[in-house]
Amino acid sequence: MQLKVPESVTADETMMLRVVGAASTDRGDTAADAVKDGSASDGSRRRRRAPRPSPLTRLNATAPGLARLATRVAAEARRLRPRYPHADRTGWRRWAPSWRQWLGAAATLTGLSVVLLGSAYAATDIPENLNTYATQQDNVYFWSDGTPMARTGWVRRQAMPLKDIPEDVRGAVLAAENASFYSDPGISFSGLTRAVWRTLGQGDTQGGSTITQQYVKNVYLNQDRSVGRKFTEAMLALKLDNEMSKDDILEGYLNTSWFGRGTYGIQRAAQAYYGKDVGELDAGEAAFLASLLKGAGLYDPALSKANHARAVERWSWILDRMVDTGALTKAERARYKEFPEPLKRAPGFDTGKQSDYLVELAAQYAKKAAHLSEREYDLGGYQIYTTFDRKQETALTDAVDKARKKARKGDPAKAKSLHFGASSVATDGRILAVHGGPDHREQGYNESNATTVPAGSAFLPFVYAAALEHGVHPTRDGAAAEVTPQTLYDGDDGIAVRTPEGPYWDRGGKQVTSHNDGRKSYGRIGLGRALALSVNTPFMQLGMDTGLDKVRDTAQRAGLLPSSFGPQVPAMSLGSATPSAIRMASGYATFAAAGKHVEPYSVARITRNGSKVPLTRPGSRRAMKASVAGAVQSALTDAFRTARPGAVTTAPVAGKAGTTQNDTAAWYVGTANSVSTAVVAYRIDLTKSLEPLPLDGIAGSPGDSVPYRIWSGARGIG
Repeated sequence: MQLKVPESVTADETMMLRVVGAASTDRGDTAADAVKDGSASDGSRRRRRAPRPSPLTRLNATAPGLARLATRVAAEARRLRPRYPHADRTGWRRWAPSWRQWLGAAATLTGLSVVLLGSAYAATDIPENLNTYATQQDNVYFWSDGTPMARTGWVRRQAMPLKDIPEDVRGAVLAAENASFYSDPGISFSGLTRAVWRTLGQGDTQGGSTITQQYVKNVYLNQDRSVGRKFTEAMLALKLDNEMSKDDILEGYLNTSWFGRGTYGIQRAAQAYYGKDVGELDAGEAAFLASLLKGAGLYDPALSKANHARAVERWSWILDRMVDTGALTKAERARYKEFPEPLKRAPGFDTGKQSDYLVELAAQYAKKAAHLSEREYDLGGYQIYTTFDRKQETALTDAVDKARKKARKGDPAKAKSLHFGASSVATDGRILAVHGGPDHREQGYNESNATTVPAGSAFLPFVYAAALEHGVHPTRDGAAAEVTPQTLYDGDDGIAVRTPEGPYWDRGGKQVTSHNDGRKSYGRIGLGRALALSVNTPFMQLGMDTGLDKVRDTAQRAGLLPSSFGPQVPAMSLGSATPSAIRMASGYATFAAAGKHVEPYSVARITRNGSKVPLTRPGSRRAMKASVAGAVQSALTDAFRTARPGAVTTAPVAGKAGTTQNDTAAWYVGTANSVSTAVVAYRIDLTKSLEPLPLDGIAGSPGDSVPYRIWSGARGIG
C-alpha cells in the first residue's frame, strides 16, 4: 500500500489519514440519513449527542445517601409487586399476596388514615353557635319566701355551676356514663367502632359515647343516626377535649342532658323528680337521676312497672360502680338499701290565673331594673326572686273571688262586665300582692296596673297634703296662708268654685260648681273633718286655692304617675286622674311612711345560673313633710273609724272610700300593719269599648261597699 498525498495539500496543512473511496461513501450515507430523518439541512453536519444520565445516577452524584435509600425502596417495591401466579407455590396460595404485600398494604392504609384523620382534625372548627336548646333556659320566679312560683320559657333548663353540684351527683354520673372521663382523650375508640358497626348493621348508635361526645351531640349537632354525624362528633370531641377543661365539659354536659319529664339539666331534673334543688340531693337520689341518662323513657318509674324494675336494678348497679370508681366507700354504699322513690309527677306551677299576672309584672320590672334586653331575657337562665307574698296573694285573690261569685249570683247580667283591680304595697315599696283579673289566659291585661277609671274622692288626701305642705293663696300675689286640719271651708253642696278674681267659668261659659255624695250639705267644716267624712266641696275649692300645679306635684311625689293626669282643671281635685290600683296603694303608703316614698317594685334580687345579676333598687326619698303625712294619716284613721265603728282591728288602720260623680268606679284604699291596699271595682264591656259603664249598685252602697269587703278580707279585718 502506498501513502498518497493529494497535490492540493500544502506543506503547512494538518494531514489526515483517510481511506480512499470510503470518505465519499460515508459522507453520502450520513447526508442521506440526515435528509431522511429531517435532522440536517443544506450542507449541515449531524453531531451525535452523549446519552442522558438516569435520575438514579444524577441522585447518586448529588446525594449518595438518598440514592442508596431509593435503591432499597425500589427493590422492596419490586418484591412487593404482585406476581401472579407464584411459581414457587401451589394451589390457591399461588394467587394469595405475600406477607410483605399484606404488611405494605397495611402500612399504606395506616399512613393514609393518619393523614386523612389529621387533615380532618385540622379542618374541624368548633362551631360558635350552639343548638337553640343548648343555650335556651327557662326563667324561674320565686315567692318572697324563696319557694318556686312560676317558670317561663319553652325549655325546662336551669344551668348550674359545677361547684354547686355535689360530688356525689358528679360521681354517680361518671360511674354510670364514663368512669374514665378525666383520663380519656374525649372519645372511646372501641365504643366508636361499636357505634359505627351498629349504625351500619342495625341503625342504632346507642352506646360507646364518652361524656365529651355526648356533650358535643347535645350542643353542636343534631340527633340523627349516621356514620357521618358520628365521625363529626368524634372530631369535635377530640378538638373540644384539647381546648376545654374537663370540669367545663362535665358542667356543660350536666346542664344540657335530657332527663325526661320535659326537663334538661340536672337542676331541673332534681326539681322534677324530687322537688328539691340539685345541691340537696344525696348519693341515692343522684344514682337514680344518673340512670335516666341512659333513657328516661325506660327508667322513669312513674311510667310503668317494668320501668320501675329497670330503674331499681340500674340504681343499684350505679351505686356499686361508684364504689368501684372510688366515689363511695363500701360503708357509704351500705347506707343506700331502699330505692329513693321519686315523685309520681313533677311539681306543677300555678300557671295561668293570678300567677301569670305576677310574672308579667316581675318580668317587666326585672328587664328594666337589671338593664336586660328582650333577647337576653328570652335566652333564660334567670332566677327572679319577687316581692310577692304567697299568703297575702292568696287572701286577696280569695276575697276578690268571693265578691265576684256574689255579684254573679245577685245580678248575672251586670256581673259579666264587672272588673276588679287590687294591689297591696308595703311602706318600703314592695308589691306584696295583686289581683290582675279572673284568669290571665282569658283576660291578658292586668287590672291592678290598668289606668282605666278615675280615682274619685279617693284622691282627696293628696289635695289635703298639698294644702298642708304649701298653704293657700287667697289673693293672686299675696303670701301663702297656712292651712291646718282645723281650717274651715264651705261644705255645702252645689257651691261655686272661685278664683281670686271671682267665679271659675269653663270653656263652655258655664260656672263650675261642686257636689257632695247624696247632694248633702255640711256648712262650714274643718278640713280634717271634711276628709274623714269625704266631703267633696271643700277640697275642690282647696285645690284652687293651693294651686292645681302643686296638687299635681304632691300626688306625683307621693307615687302617682304623670301619665294618669288629664287637664289641669278644678275637677282634678275630685279625682279626675286615673291611677292604677298599684299606684294608689303606693300613694297611701307614703302617708303611712311619714312622708317618705319608695317607688313600688316587684323584684328583690336576680341571679343567673347562680351568679348575682346587678339590680337597680329604688331608694327612699322625702315626698312631703312628716308632719303633713301625719296629719293626713290621722284624718284617714278618723275616716276609717267613722265609717266602720264596729271593725275589729289589731293594729292602727287608716283608709277611706272613693266614689266618682258619674258612678263609674268605686274604691277603697287604706293601710294596716304598714301595708297599703287599694281595691277598685268598675264595669266595662270589653266586647264593645273601653268606656266605663255606670255601676248601678253592683259595687254595693257606701255602708256596704264591695271594694271595702275585698279590702277587709285581704287585710284580715272583721
